[in-house]
Amino acid sequence: MQINATYNSLVALGDSFTEGMSDLRPDGSYRGWADILADRLTARAPGFRYANLAVRGKLIRQIVDEQVEAAAAMKADVVTLVGGLNDTLRPKVDMGRVRGLLTEAVEQLAPSCGRLVLMRSPGRNGPVMERFRPRMEELFTHIDELAARHGALVVDLYAAPSLGDPRLWDVDRLHLTTDGHRRVAEAVWQALGLAPEEDWRAPLGPSSPAGWASRRAADARFAREHLGPWIGRRLTGRSSGDGRAPKRSELLPYEPSAGP
Repeated sequence: MQINATYNSLVALGDSFTEGMSDLRPDGSYRGWADILADRLTARAPGFRYANLAVRGKLIRQIVDEQVEAAAAMKADVVTLVGGLNDTLRPKVDMGRVRGLLTEAVEQLAPSCGRLVLMRSPGRNGPVMERFRPRMEELFTHIDELAARHGALVVDLYAAPSLGDPRLWDVDRLHLTTDGHRRVAEAVWQALGLAPEEDWRAPLGPSSPAGWASRRAADARFAREHLGPWIGRRLTGRSSGDGRAPKRSELLPYEPSAGP
């Protein structure tokens, strides 16, 4: 790979992880690692173009049906695809079907872009994660195989212990904080052969352990505000992304976002 290459366009596909939840701007919109990456790439390439087709809650079938063909037609320098993790978190999942759909997506995207970037997603430590870990690792093994077959890059966030630190995860325990998204952007930046600006794998500093009462209060808030609604959507077949359009559906010149 060319070191310090110039990239003139980026298309990001996926679900809430790529949409940018829970990296909130002051106006209440989400930024996220893909926007941060676009900000930085724009500074290197005047006229840089960016599209973000990701929508929260999307399963791999929906990503293939709603995002892949559009992204392939854009013929961008860089395409990022992160999908399938929502499928692994369902009570029941056909992993063979998930692997097949991911294969379909990669086979369509890889020839259409300059560089396809796949990811082994980060995972928050905890008992809930342990239940789904075998499915996740099956997905990640398949991602490695697809990347080797089609010449794609794999950004291995899963292997970075620091990204499992609860302090890098929002109170919903599903989405990264602003600091977490910044680290992901840096990881992709470096994978693209660009000069490192920080050690995205660096562990966070020591912290005082929370007391029993504060942990129980946090657990109760999580169950009330996030776990309960998430289970309700699973039971009724609804998604947090139903009826929601991508925030950047066209590959257009990009103005760097303001603020943190």
